[in-house]
Amino acid sequence: MPLSPQAMVNIVVQAAEDKKAEDITVLDIQGISIIADYFIICSARSRTQVQSVVENVQEKLEKEDVAALRREGFQEGSWVVLDYGDVIVHVFQETVRQFYKLERLWGDAQVVRIPVNI
Repeated sequence: MPLSPQAMVNIVVQAAEDKKAEDITVLDIQGISIIADYFIICSARSRTQVQSVVENVQEKLEKEDVAALRREGFQEGSWVVLDYGDVIVHVFQETVRQFYKLERLWGDAQVVRIPVNI
């Protein structure tokens, strides 16, 4: 049975926390976008930490037979996007996150309490 988007969100958040990601925010974009159901946005202090967070997220979801549809930005390590269809994960270096301010761009989205109810 495939994972629900909410279960995926909880796995991603735990995987990010395991690698000491900071300021983890989950946005519910259902009803305001057809792109996905959830955006998960988090920060890391360095390129190495960004890559570590991304690798851990991928590893944890692959254990549940969920593979990313796309992964962009991994080599540069300043902003990596993992697209899981219903869930899109953004892992930023802190300064890049402050510059792009995705939370403000998606200001109509509801911030979801973690863990997400399954």
